[in-house]
Amino acid sequence: MRAFILAAGEGTRMWPLTDTRPKPLIPLGNKPIIEHILDAVIYAGIRDITILIGYEGRQIADRYGYEYKGARIDYLYQKERKGTGDAVLYAEKYKDDKFLILNGDLYFEKGALSEILRYENAILGVYREDASNYGLLVGEEKLEEIKEKVPESSGLVNAGIYVFAREIFEYIKRVKLSPRGEIEFTDAINMFAKENDVRIVKYDGLWLDIGMPWHLLDATKQYLDKLECDIEGEIEENVVLKGKVCVGKGTRIMSGTYIEGPVLIGENCKIGPNAYIRPYTVIGDNCHVGNACEVKASIIMNGSKVPHFNYVGDSIIGENCNLGAGTKIANLRLDERNIKVVVKGKIVDTGRRKLGVIMGDYVHTGINVSIDVGTMIGAYTAIAPGARIKGVVATKSRIY
Repeated sequence: MRAFILAAGEGTRMWPLTDTRPKPLIPLGNKPIIEHILDAVIYAGIRDITILIGYEGRQIADRYGYEYKGARIDYLYQKERKGTGDAVLYAEKYKDDKFLILNGDLYFEKGALSEILRYENAILGVYREDASNYGLLVGEEKLEEIKEKVPESSGLVNAGIYVFAREIFEYIKRVKLSPRGEIEFTDAINMFAKENDVRIVKYDGLWLDIGMPWHLLDATKQYLDKLECDIEGEIEENVVLKGKVCVGKGTRIMSGTYIEGPVLIGENCKIGPNAYIRPYTVIGDNCHVGNACEVKASIIMNGSKVPHFNYVGDSIIGENCNLGAGTKIANLRLDERNIKVVVKGKIVDTGRRKLGVIMGDYVHTGINVSIDVGTMIGAYTAIAPGARIKGVVATKSRIY
C-alpha cells in the first residue's frame, strides 16, 4: 500500500500565513501540519509515501527529502490545479494495488488510520453537529453518497482520508467537470459507491480541519489539551508555572515570569524577565518574549520577538517578526460582537468574539504601534512608529 498525500494547493484562504509557505507547512504545536500526517502514516506501518506538491512545494521536498523516519518519500509536481479528482489521478502511475489518500492540511491523532486500513475501499467519517460546511456521508456502514454542504445538517462528514483500490482511477476518468470547472474526487467516489462497497469508518478521536487562519487557534487549543510534554529548559528562581507547561531544550525562563498552562514553548527561547504567558499559547523555537509583555492564547512562530511592553492576544505572529516596544494588539470589539475579517475580498464572520492579528512572516513594527481586532498583515511588511493599523495590509507594505 502507498500513502498519497495531497499538498499542492495554494491555501489562499490561509493568507497571510501562506505568503511564504505552502499550507501543509503551517505549524500546529510547533510542528508542520504535514509532519503530523507523516508520523501517523508511518505509525500505521506504511513505508511508501508520495506527496503531491505544487505551490511552494520545493519547501516540502527540501524539508523531508526522500527518507523520513525509515519511510521512502517521493514527490509529484502538479503544474495545474484542476480539482481533487485530477490530483488523485496522479497516483495512477504507481503499481500499488491499494492507496491511502489523505488531504495534506488535516490534523488527526496517530491511531486514526488503524481501522480504515483494514478495508479495500473505505472513507473516514467524523461527527459534526454542524455539517453544513462539509461533505455529509449518507449511509450506515456502507457509503451510499457524499452530499456536499447540506444546510442545517448534522452527522458523519468526509474527513478527507480514504482507502481505495486502484480501480478508483477509472471512475475519476469518467467524472465530468463540476460547475466550478474542476474534476471532483467526491463525484468519482459517488459513482464508485453505486457499483462497489465503500465502508464508512467512524473516527471518534481528535480531527481538525484548518480552513481559515483563526481555525489554527481553535486547533491549537484542542491540541494542547491532549499534549504530553516535559520541562527541558532552564527555569530561574521566582518563576511561577501553573498547569501544563512544556519548555524545550536551551530555553531560559527568567525571573519574575508567570506562566499559566497549557503552554508550549520551543527550543532556545528567552522568556522574561517579568513576562506573563496565559493559557493556550504556543511559542516557537528561537523566540523572545521579554520584559512586561503579556501573551494570551496566541501562536508566535519561530524566530519572532515580542521583546518590550507588548500585548498579544488571540493572535498569530508569523516567523521572524519583531514587535517594537509598546506595540499592542486589540482582540475584542468595544461592542463585544463577533469579529469579521476580509478573506479573498469577502467579509467573513469568524464566529469569534476575540481575535487579534493574523501576521505573516518577517513583519516589523515600530514603537507604540496599535493593531485593531481582526487585522491581516502580509509578509515582509514594515510599520512605522505610532501607526494605527486595521483591516487588510498587503504583502510588502510600508506603513507610515
